[in-house]
This record gives sequence, C-alpha cells and structure tokens, in this order.
Amino acid sequence: MAGSIPSARSVQANSRASALAEWQTAHLSRTGEVPGTIEQITALMKALDYPSRDVFALHLCLEEAIVNAIKHGHGEDPNLQVEVRYQVTTRRILVVVEDQGPGFDPFQVADPLADENMDRSGGRGLLLMRNYLTWLRYNERGNCLTLCKVRTGLEPHST
Repeated sequence: MAGSIPSARSVQANSRASALAEWQTAHLSRTGEVPGTIEQITALMKALDYPSRDVFALHLCLEEAIVNAIKHGHGEDPNLQVEVRYQVTTRRILVVVEDQGPGFDPFQVADPLADENMDRSGGRGLLLMRNYLTWLRYNERGNCLTLCKVRTGLEPHST
C-alpha cells in the first residue's frame, strides 16, 4: 500500500542492514590475530543470512589472503600492520587486504596444476581464491588485494 508507514520490524531490519554496509577496518600484525578478524566478517555475513557455502568460501579466502600478507608481505615482522577494510551488504562482501611490503606480480606465480609444479606449495592460495570468489584484483604494486564475493544466486550468470 503506497504511503503506508513501515512496521517497526522492517525499520529495524533496514537499519541493521545499512549499519552492516558501513566500511570497517582492522589492523593485524600477527597470524594469531587472523581468526578474530575473520570471525567479525563472517558474523556479519551470518547476520544477513548468507548461505553457509558463501561464509565458508570467504573464510577460506580471507585466511589465505591475510596470512599471506603477514608472512610474505611483511616477513612476519610484528612492527608492520596489514590493514583489512571490509563492507558487508545484503548482495556482496568486499574486503581489501593491504600490506606494507614490496608486493608481487600474481601473474608470475607458477600454475599449481601444471605437472612440473604438483610438488610445489606455491600458487595454491591464488587458485583457491580465484575459484571461490566472484572476483579478486591486485593493485599495480601487488601489495593490496581486493576480494569480492557476491551472494550465491545473485551472480550475473545465475538464473
């Protein structure tokens, strides 16, 4: 009905969703801090009733991205911080993971599925992220990664 007053429940749901849509930031310097940050982000997804497969996918990708930034970007130097900025909406999650390291070229990482690389450990995290996320992008320097996960069923190719 046009012009009707929204119920208290719909106002509460809308203000909860808009509050969750705000950008939030975390700073980490040790791998032990990673689970708490991931829990904060996935809790927001759960509050918006994201499918468990989306929560799992983002959890896996966040752990890979943040731990790699701490270990490889900073060499586990506790004096350097990885900045994690995130926004969770009803349609998608954006996470920006930025370290203070020199960066790298993700296109120079060996294909972990090539026969000659099957026994090497490198490149598997990128492979996982490329398969579980809607998209991911690195900045030119290679020290800042943006991850995007669109809610299952809302992807452009879905029916």
